Amino acid sequence: MSHSNADTSLAGIHRQRVSDWLATNVSGVTAPFSFDVISGGHSNLTFCVTDSRERRMVLRRPPLSHALASAHDMKREHRIISALRDSAVPVAPVLGMCDDPEINGAPFYVMEYVEGHIIRDQQSAQLLATPESRKRASKSLIDTLSEIHTVDIGGVGLSDLARHDAYIERQLKRWYGQWNAQKTRDLDAIDRVHDGLLRRIPPQGATTIVHGDYRLDNCIVNDLGDIVAVLDWEICTLGDPLADLGLLMVYWTGPNDDVVATGYQATNGPGFLDRNDLVRRYATKSGRDVTHLDFYTAFALWKFACILEGVYARYLGGALGSRNSADLEPFKLQVDTAAAQAETLLTRLH
Repeated sequence: MSHSNADTSLAGIHRQRVSDWLATNVSGVTAPFSFDVISGGHSNLTFCVTDSRERRMVLRRPPLSHALASAHDMKREHRIISALRDSAVPVAPVLGMCDDPEINGAPFYVMEYVEGHIIRDQQSAQLLATPESRKRASKSLIDTLSEIHTVDIGGVGLSDLARHDAYIERQLKRWYGQWNAQKTRDLDAIDRVHDGLLRRIPPQGATTIVHGDYRLDNCIVNDLGDIVAVLDWEICTLGDPLADLGLLMVYWTGPNDDVVATGYQATNGPGFLDRNDLVRRYATKSGRDVTHLDFYTAFALWKFACILEGVYARYLGGALGSRNSADLEPFKLQVDTAAAQAETLLTRLH
């Protein structure tokens, strides 16, 4: 994982208070600490913390833009990762949770730094240097997803994390509400796909953990291609596992796959598996019926369109400063494309 150089005044970190908290609450670390940004944005902020002996940790906190930075999100994410620590799902070991906003302006938690790569684009995909390591990463990604969906939610203490039933219905209601609250124009395809999905929801099988944003760039991969940690559990819930597989289909483009609206092309180099290979492996590993996968992929494309429209609306409203609307046209077109691709998939369903 690469990150920027440490800065003396870092937004989101109160150095002295956080340093004192770390020295008191995390065993085996030694002050002074340096802090630098790994990632930031609308989602939770992630920092690398290095102690005086070069031991590295990762600190997660809500974004600065949160007017009401409640402890809920951080506590929930911390709870999920802690629960999975002894499961077959690879996660970064948790070192501590601070729910006192007086320390850093918002709750945060700290976990071990996991060595490896995050494959975000074609350039970082070169870190998997051989076709064999890319094939192994493809298989490991699916095997890890199957492990997530195999976790005994009662056994790890997560059965009360969320409702177990009507996952897709609830997701449709949530994201259609977001669409209607934030849309910048009428887009009939969004309405038609919403209605079509609502009419065709497959029966939900056994309730499992649903990561909610499972894709290769939300995992850490070692040089061999093994997934060594799954990241970004902030929207994890309980529900229909095939929603995770459907989402993966729109964030994966193998060497022989068509590009979908998300535009993600990190995995189209030699050695990576194609979508159909991933689906076959998932079906074999999990024992689940994937007959209705096109439904879940259509849902994932539709949800992506709803989310991206919200981003587009914020940018039009000046979230990036003053921008010419023509500069933002690609966002609008991507929303249109995702909605159209979702509708095309939906028409194939009986």
